Amino acid sequence: MGLVSRLFDWIADALERADVIARDRLRATFDLAWPRVVTGFSRMSQQTVDLAMVGLAVGPAGIAGLAFAYAYWQIGNKISLGISGGTISLVSQYYGGDDTERADQTITQSYVLATVFGIPLAVAFYFFSTPLIALMGAGSETVQYGAVYLATLAPALVFEFYTKIASRVFAGIGDTVTPMIIRTGGAIVNVFLNAVFIFGLGWGVVGAALGTAIATGVVSITFFWGLYARSYPFSEAIPVGFALGDSFFDPDLARPLLRVSTPLVLQELSRAVVVFPLLAIAAVFGPTTVAAFEIGRRIRDLVNSLAWGYSIAASSLVGRYLGSDAEGTAAAYGREIIRLTVLSFVILAVLVAVFARPIAGLFANDPGTIEQTVPFVRIGAVAAIALGIDRSATGALRGAGDTSWPFYGSLIGLYAFALPVAYLSVVTSLGIAALYLALLVETSVPAGITLYRYQTGTWRSISRSIRQAH
Repeated sequence: MGLVSRLFDWIADALERADVIARDRLRATFDLAWPRVVTGFSRMSQQTVDLAMVGLAVGPAGIAGLAFAYAYWQIGNKISLGISGGTISLVSQYYGGDDTERADQTITQSYVLATVFGIPLAVAFYFFSTPLIALMGAGSETVQYGAVYLATLAPALVFEFYTKIASRVFAGIGDTVTPMIIRTGGAIVNVFLNAVFIFGLGWGVVGAALGTAIATGVVSITFFWGLYARSYPFSEAIPVGFALGDSFFDPDLARPLLRVSTPLVLQELSRAVVVFPLLAIAAVFGPTTVAAFEIGRRIRDLVNSLAWGYSIAASSLVGRYLGSDAEGTAAAYGREIIRLTVLSFVILAVLVAVFARPIAGLFANDPGTIEQTVPFVRIGAVAAIALGIDRSATGALRGAGDTSWPFYGSLIGLYAFALPVAYLSVVTSLGIAALYLALLVETSVPAGITLYRYQTGTWRSISRSIRQAH
C-alpha cells in the first residue's frame, strides 16, 4: 500500500499544480469514482466480450444480430437509467439534508416506476422479437440471430431496471464499493456462463443471451437483500432502504421523482432510438459494416467506463453539498471533475487509437473484417472524449436536479447532426466516411450544450427550489 499511496500523492500533487483538481477533492472524487469505474469497465467488458465471443463463434452476421437486439434492449436500459438518475438526485439531496425517511420513500417509488415501465417492455420484446428485428432491414440470418437473442434476454429486463436503481441508491449515499462488488461479481458470472454456453455447449447466440439473463437476475436479487436493510459479508447495512411501513404508492413523492427523471428518460431514450436509423444506414453496406460500426460503439462505451465513476461522483458530491447548503463547494466539485474527465479521456483515447488493430483482431479472424473495423475503433475512441465530458457535466447537473438541458443537447446532437450526417453516406460519395463523422458529432454536440449549461450556474437556483419545496 505504501507504493500505491506514494503514487496517488504524486498524481494528486501534479493535478493540483496543473489546476485540474484540488487534492482533497480528488480524494473524495476518487473514493466514490473508482468502484464505479471498475463496475463500468466490468459491465462494458462483459458486453464487449459477449460480442467478441459471438463474433469468433458465428461471424459478422452474429455480431450484426446482437447489434440490432441490443438496440431494442437499450430502450429499456435507457429508461431505467433515466429513472435511476432521478433517484440519485433526490436520494443524495435528502440524505445530505438528514431526511432519511424521505430518501426511503423515494427508493420505494423508484421501484414502483421501474416495475410499471419494465414489465410491458419485457413482454413486447419476448413475443415480438422477430418482427422487431426484421424492421431493421437486415438479412434473414441476421434477423434470426437477433430475434433469438432478444427473446431469450427479454425476461431479464425488469431485473435490469431494479439493478440500475439500487446501484444509484448506494452511490447517492456515498457507497460505490458495494455496487462494484455486486456488479463485478455478476459480470464475472456472466462471462463464465457465456463461455460455457457458447463454446462448451455450442449454444451460440442463445448461450450469450442466457448467460446474461441469469447473471442479471442474480445481481438484482443481491441488491434487493441490501435494500431490505440486510448486511453483506463485505459491508454493513446501509442507512436507507425500502419504506416498508408506508403506502405502496405516494403521489406527493412520485411527482418530484418524475419531474427530475422525465428529462433524463427522454435524454436517454433519444440516445437509444437514434441507434435504429444509424444501424439501418450501416446495414446498407452489409453485415460486416454493421459489425464494425457496433464494435466501434462498444469500444467507445468501454472507454466511457471511466465516466461511470466521474458522473456518479459528480452527482453524489454536488447533490450532497447542495443538500447541506454548501453551494460553493458543490460548484468546485462539478467544475474540477469535468477538468479531470478531459485529461483522463484524452490519454485513454490515444492509447486505444494506437492499439486499434490488435483490438479489432479480438472480434474477428477475417482480415477484411479487421481492416474495416480498425477506423471505427479509432473514431470511437476519439468520440469517447466528448461523451465523457457530457456524462460528467450531466452528472453535476443531475446532482442539482437540473436535468432538462442534457436532454436538449442529446436531442439536437443526435437528430439535428448525427443522423443527417450518417444519411450522407447513402446519398453522397462520402460512403462509410460519413458514418465516422456521425460518430463524432453524436457525442461532441451534446457535450458542448451540456457543458455550457453547467457553466451558466442556473442549476443552483433549481436545486434551491427542490429543497425549499420540502
